[in-house]
Parts: sequence; structure tokens; C-alpha cells
Amino acid sequence: MCTRGRQHCPRQGFAVTSGYENARRAAYMSLFNTVRNTIVPVHKEGYPFIAAFFVASLILGWVFKPLFWIGLILTLWCVYFFRDPERMTPQDDDLVISPADGKVSSVQMVIPPAELNLGSEPMLRISVFMNVFNCHVNRAPMRGRIVSVNYRSGSFVNAELDKASEDNERNGLVIETVHGQIGVVQIAGLVARRILCWANANDPLDAGERFGLIRFGSRLDVFLPAGASPRVTLGQTAVAGETVLAEFGSAKGPVVSRRS
Repeated sequence: MCTRGRQHCPRQGFAVTSGYENARRAAYMSLFNTVRNTIVPVHKEGYPFIAAFFVASLILGWVFKPLFWIGLILTLWCVYFFRDPERMTPQDDDLVISPADGKVSSVQMVIPPAELNLGSEPMLRISVFMNVFNCHVNRAPMRGRIVSVNYRSGSFVNAELDKASEDNERNGLVIETVHGQIGVVQIAGLVARRILCWANANDPLDAGERFGLIRFGSRLDVFLPAGASPRVTLGQTAVAGETVLAEFGSAKGPVVSRRS
């Protein structure tokens, strides 16, 4: 044991210093991991828009300084809009997972669009409306193989309206699953002017896998064959790749919800 004072005890001083440095390093790494886990990746499709917003902010700020801050806020919104977070998707072939973030705007029996070639009988349609603050990366609702990809030009009315499914510009995928063919339709909205789909016919898809994106407000329709029971209700918030929209082979029937 050292009795000559701390300045004469190099080993003890080293131990104290090392303990302090380790604690500080651990605190730094904890903060770094917290920040890293909080920051959500941005999809590459958003890079040109983010750059354009930022350059416009600099130009406007040179003309009139307060405009720079307005432009910077819009740039940060653009970063937020094109976020592409990781999602934990249930891997169960009986479950239909939401292909989009947003509000469930329709749960009803509807005849599918003709270009999908899914027949003329009504199918269960579940619609998810995305506003300009939702994540707009689209994900496959079920595991399967893409049978066809069908683009149709159209108008740009409010995607929350029911007639948007018939009148608006849209892009439809037909996916062959263990429960038969399902339809997934990307619908442009009032502000949306660009539907992106990087999936092709004959491509395999896993449930929750990214297949497209719609810029600036839109809607996704999912058409399901007989045997699917809804697991969401109107007005419910859906999370792409995580929320269960419907289930096959269940005798439970539709979900009953209570607003609180």
C-alpha cells in the first residue's frame, strides 16, 4: 500500500487516470450510438431534391437573408420526406403487411382496375393514404413473384378521394403469392407527379422489401382475393413493412376498433 502521497504513487495515479478515460470513452460511445441510431437514412432518390433545395436556399439568402432560413427549413423537410428507415417485417405468408406509411382511408370490396387482369369480381381493397409528412418508400405486402407491372397515365386529383383509384395516374403490380394473385397499385396524388417503381416482371419479392417510391403525397391500394380478413379499420395509422393490414385463413373476422 502506498503511504507517500499520490504524487509518489505512479501506479495508483495511472489506475485513477485509466478509469476516468475509460468512463469518458464509454460515455462518448454511448452518445455516438444514440445519435447514429436516431438518424434515419435518406433514400438516394432524394439526393437531387435535397441538393436543389439547399442551393436555392443559398441563392435566395443572397438576395434576401430571411429567405435563406425559409429555404433551409424546406431543405430539412425534404431530407425528412425522403427518409428510408429500417423496418421489422413479420415473415408469415398468411399476413398482408402495409406497403406504405399513412392513414387507412378505405376498406371495402371493389372491382380491381382492368389493367391488372385480376377479373371482374369485387376484391377486398385496403387503401393507405400518404400525406407529405409520411415516409414514401413503398414495400411489398406479401412474399411472392411479380407477374406484371402495369403503368397507366391519368389525372392528379386528391389521392384521398375514392375516385383517385380510377382517375389518377397509377402503376400496378400483380404478385403471385401462396394465396393467389394480389394487386398493389401506386397512385399519384394532387401534389405527386412522379411514381417510381424499380421492380420488374418475374422478380421475386420478400414481404417488406422495397419496390418503389412516390414523390410528395399519394396513395397505395392493395387488392386481395377471397380468404383475406381485414386487420385494420378506417383512420388507423399504418406503418410500411410492419402493420398487418389483413390475414388469410383466419376465422376471427374483421377487427372492431374503438376510438379513444
